[in-house]
Amino acid sequence: MSADKIKQIEQQHMDQVIAKIKTAEAKNQAKIKQTKADEQQLQADFPNNLRIKTETYSGMFETALTVRQQQQLLNERQNDWQHAVRRLDILKKMERKPYFARIDFQESANQQPETIYIGLGSFADRPDNFLIYDWRAPISSIYYDGQLGKVSYQTTAGQQTVDVKLKRQFLVENGRILTVFDTDQTVGDQLLLEALGEKSDTKMKSIVTTIQKEQNKIIRDTQAKLLFVQGAAGSGKTSAVLQRAAYLLYRYRGNLTSSQLILFSPNQLFNDYIDQVLPDLGEQNMVQLTYYQYTQHRLPRLQVETLQQRFERQMTASQLQVNRLKSSLAFQQATLAYAKTLEISGICFRDLKFHGKVFFSREQIQKIYYSFNQNYHLRNRLEATKERLIRRLNRRVDQAAVSDEVQKQLQTVTPAQLAELYGNHPRNFQNAEQEMKFLGRQLIIKEYQQLQKKIQRNSFVNITLQYWHFLKQVPQLLDLKQFQLSLTAWQQAITEFKQRTLNHQILLEDAAAYLQLYDLIIGKRGNLEIKQVFIDEVQDYTPYQLAFIQRQYPRARFTLLGDLNQAIFTKKASYGLLDQLGQLFSPAETKVVQLTKSYRSTRQITEFSRQILENGAQIEPFTREGGRPQIFLAANEEQMLTYALKQLKKNQNKAKTTAIIGKTLAECQQVAQQLIATGQQVTLIKTENQRLAQGTIVVPAFLAKGLEFDEVIVWDASQANYQADEQRQLLYTICSRAMHRLVIIALKKLSPLFDRVDQNLYDLEK
Repeated sequence: MSADKIKQIEQQHMDQVIAKIKTAEAKNQAKIKQTKADEQQLQADFPNNLRIKTETYSGMFETALTVRQQQQLLNERQNDWQHAVRRLDILKKMERKPYFARIDFQESANQQPETIYIGLGSFADRPDNFLIYDWRAPISSIYYDGQLGKVSYQTTAGQQTVDVKLKRQFLVENGRILTVFDTDQTVGDQLLLEALGEKSDTKMKSIVTTIQKEQNKIIRDTQAKLLFVQGAAGSGKTSAVLQRAAYLLYRYRGNLTSSQLILFSPNQLFNDYIDQVLPDLGEQNMVQLTYYQYTQHRLPRLQVETLQQRFERQMTASQLQVNRLKSSLAFQQATLAYAKTLEISGICFRDLKFHGKVFFSREQIQKIYYSFNQNYHLRNRLEATKERLIRRLNRRVDQAAVSDEVQKQLQTVTPAQLAELYGNHPRNFQNAEQEMKFLGRQLIIKEYQQLQKKIQRNSFVNITLQYWHFLKQVPQLLDLKQFQLSLTAWQQAITEFKQRTLNHQILLEDAAAYLQLYDLIIGKRGNLEIKQVFIDEVQDYTPYQLAFIQRQYPRARFTLLGDLNQAIFTKKASYGLLDQLGQLFSPAETKVVQLTKSYRSTRQITEFSRQILENGAQIEPFTREGGRPQIFLAANEEQMLTYALKQLKKNQNKAKTTAIIGKTLAECQQVAQQLIATGQQVTLIKTENQRLAQGTIVVPAFLAKGLEFDEVIVWDASQANYQADEQRQLLYTICSRAMHRLVIIALKKLSPLFDRVDQNLYDLEK
C-alpha cells in the first residue's frame, strides 16, 4: 500500500476518534455544570436541613454527625468536579493530538493480530473498548522497549510476551496527520529529528512521543530503593524523571498522590522551566523546591548562603579542605557521635526571659534536663523538660493570679476587656474570691502566652552555641589529617563560623550539620508522608547533604539524577559521589542507569563540548547535523560587543532564542547594559526567582544549569577568565546548553581549557 493511501486511511480513523472525543467533551462539560449546581444546592439547603441540638450528649452527637455528612457530600461533589475538569483538560489536548503511535501485535500464533493506538491518556467510547491507550499502560511499554518481533512486558499478572508485527508513528498537529513513519526501532530517528529540530521554549515539554528505550527503563522502574541516573548533558534525564513521576502517579493511583512526591531542583528558575510538564500529562504538580529554600525555611534567623554567593566565593587551600571535611559522611558520623554524648552532659541552653528579666535560667533548665535517668534519650529528655517547665509556669500563674498587683489591675479593666477575660466560661462562680482568682489567672495566662510559646518551640535550646561547641569537639571525633587539615586551620574555621553567625549568616556546607544536630536534640522525626524523592543536578550535592535529606524522608524511595561532568559547585569531588552513596543505600536496592547519548545539541556541538572534558569520550552524539561552533578572538572589549551584536542579528532573523552566558553576575550585568545601550532588547536574569523570556537573555553560568537555548554565546572564554583546571566542568556545562548553534567569544587569548579540542571541530575567527 502506498504511503499516501496509508496516511489517508489513518486520517479517517483519527477523524472518527476525534468525533468521539468531542462527544465525550460535551458530556464532561455537562457533568462539570451539574456537579457545580449540585454543590451550590447542597450549600443552599444546609441551613434548612440542620437542626442544632445541644441539650443532650446524643443531640450534640447527632448535630455533629449531620455536619460531618454534609461536609462529606460537599467533598464528594468537589472531588467529582475536580476530576471532571482534569479529564476535560486531557480530552481537549487529545482532540488536538489523539495519539502518536500504533502497534499491531499477536499474543499467540493462533490468535488474530490486535491493533492499539497510544496517546497522552486512555480513551474508551464504551466500557472496555479502548480507542486509545495511555502511554503509561503496561501494554504501551512494548512501543518503547522493543523492535519488531517477540517483545516481553510487565503486567500486574506477571511478564507477558507478544509478537509485534507493526510499529507506526505519527506527527500530528491540530488533529491532522502530517507524517506517518513505519519503523522497527523504539522511536524512529525521523520522528526524533523532527522533535529535536524544534525551537527552544521557555517551558520544558513532555517527551512521551520520543521516549527512548533506556529512558523507559528509568520511567517504569518500581524496584529500586535508590535509582541513580548518570546522564550526559542533553541526554533527557530530567525529562525522563518527570515522566517517571507521571508514571508512578498512574501506576499507584489511589495509593500515591502528587503531594507525596518532592523534587529538589537546582534553582527556582529551573522550577519555573519544568512546571508545566506534569500538568501537560494530566497530573498535578509535585512539591518542588531547592535545597537552599529548604534550609532557609528551616533557619529563618540566619541568612543561608545563596547560589550566587556559593558560586562566587573564593576559598584558600585551607578553606577548601574545611569545605571537603564538612561535606563528608565522616563529618555526618561525627555529628551523630557528638549527639550521643549530649545524653550525659553538654547541652547548651539559653535563659527564658519575661519582660526583659530571667524567668527560667539556663542553669535551672539544664538541671531539669539532666535530672531524668539514663533511659531518657534526647527527644524524651526535651519533652519531659518542656512538660516540667510548663508545670512550673502554671504554678507561677496561680501564684501571680492572686497577687495584689494583679487584683488591682483587674479593678481598672474595661467592660470589653472583662468580657474577653470571661470568654465562653459560665459565670456561675461559688463566690467572688473564686471569680477574681479565675479572672486573675486569665489575665496572667494572656501575659505569659508568649513565654509558653517559647517553651513549646524549644527556644531555650541554643543551637548556634551547641554547633560551635560541636565544631570545637571535631578534632576528638575524627582525624583532621585525613583531610589534610592542621588543628590551627580548623580553629580558624571555627572562628570564621562564629563571626558569620554574629552577622546572622551561615554557609551552605554548615547548614546540613547545623540542622542535623538540632533535629537530633529535639528528636524531630522525618516526614513520613513523602514516598518519592527526586533530586536533580545531584552532582552539586555533598554526601552530607544527601545523607541529611535521606533522614528527612525515611520512608521514601529516591531517584537521583545528574551529570558528574557538570559539577560547577562540588567540581571534581563529584566523581566520588556514587561510591559515597553506597554507604547510605543498600547496593542490593540500588540501580544505576547510564545515559550516554546526548540529544539536545547537534552532533557538531556535542563533539566539540565533550572534548573539553578529560573523560568526554563516553558521551555519544545524536546524528542531528548543524554548523560547527565558532570561536572569535577579539582584540578588545569593543570588538567583543560588535561581534556579539552581529551574531544576535543573525539569530533574531531566524526568530531564535539566544542566551549570552557569562561567568559571573557582575559580568552579565555589564554585558546587558552594553547591549541595551545599543538598542537591543535584552532580558538579564539576575536571580533564580525570575522567569525565562523569549528573545535574547543574558544569564550567569550558575543559573543556566538544566536549561537549553537555540543559540548560546559564551561570553569571554579567555585565558584570563577560565584558566584553572577545576573550571573545565563549568565551561562544558555552558557550552552544552546550545541546541542548534554555539558561538564562543574570547578577549585576546582563548582559555587553555579548549586546548584538548580538535581544531577541525570549530571555526576560528580573529
